[in-house]
Amino acid sequence: MLTDERVFEEHRAHLVRVGYRITGSVADAEDAVQEAWLRLAGLDEAARADIRDERAWLTTVVGRLCLDRLRSAAARRERYVGPWLPEPLITTGDPDEPLAAVVRDEGVRMAAMVVLERLSPPQRVAFVLHEALALPYAQIAEVLGCPEATARQHAARARKIVADADPPPRVTTAEQETVLARFAEAMARADGAALVELLHPDVVWVSDSDGKAKAARRPILGAEKVARLLLGLLATYGEDMIRRSSMLQVNGDLGLRTPAVESPAGAVAVFAVRDGRIAAVYHVVNPEKLAHLQGPDAPGTLRRNPGR
Repeated sequence: MLTDERVFEEHRAHLVRVGYRITGSVADAEDAVQEAWLRLAGLDEAARADIRDERAWLTTVVGRLCLDRLRSAAARRERYVGPWLPEPLITTGDPDEPLAAVVRDEGVRMAAMVVLERLSPPQRVAFVLHEALALPYAQIAEVLGCPEATARQHAARARKIVADADPPPRVTTAEQETVLARFAEAMARADGAALVELLHPDVVWVSDSDGKAKAARRPILGAEKVARLLLGLLATYGEDMIRRSSMLQVNGDLGLRTPAVESPAGAVAVFAVRDGRIAAVYHVVNPEKLAHLQGPDAPGTLRRNPGR
């Protein structure tokens, strides 16, 4: 049997992906993974001998912990000011960085994560564990503390909600680069007509601030309204906002990071593309959700196991 430390290292990215998809929170996902590791390390030899599949055992523990966090977060979400978006996962593109294995999963792209917010906590857990990770319903029922038939119902309802939402699929990096280049050019010229042409007619702009930074407190719908918002931001913050922006990978897709103008931590925006146009912009300016991007270890950092 592998040592506890090697088990943790082998499965850590998988477990963070599970926790992040269930909670939408980097901190909650990492905390759940750390707690699962501690529980594994605390087992006696007899209990360890009973574990046939360490990955499945750890996944079940992380699933339970994240379900608890998701339920406790419900009241906080009700008090949240404006829309709530998942914390952005920023990576450099280096295939060897810790988060690279997490963001390769299409399920963690921002457009897909936003849809999961429509699910109840049991539906979300059942969907992630079964659809994304192929866990059997019996094991999912164990996580949820319900009969297997009920777990199947949660997963079926979740599948319907996700299918009806029809989030834009991930497009190629080349197509994303082309769209973002056109976007930057239109913004640099303050060209409203070019922006409207680039934006999908049904585009949605969603800003997450929790009232801690200047941002729209309701989703903005439609190409003309979003274009007016963009031109308004440009008029307010000046061309420096565009010149100092940098392209980066957000949840496995290309996005932009803007300097500290809208909030002390700046802003991160990720774009969903459909039919060659921008179908959605997810704009995070809440400094608390950008805190994990600061410091010498960011981006692409996962916390090490205890004692490391």
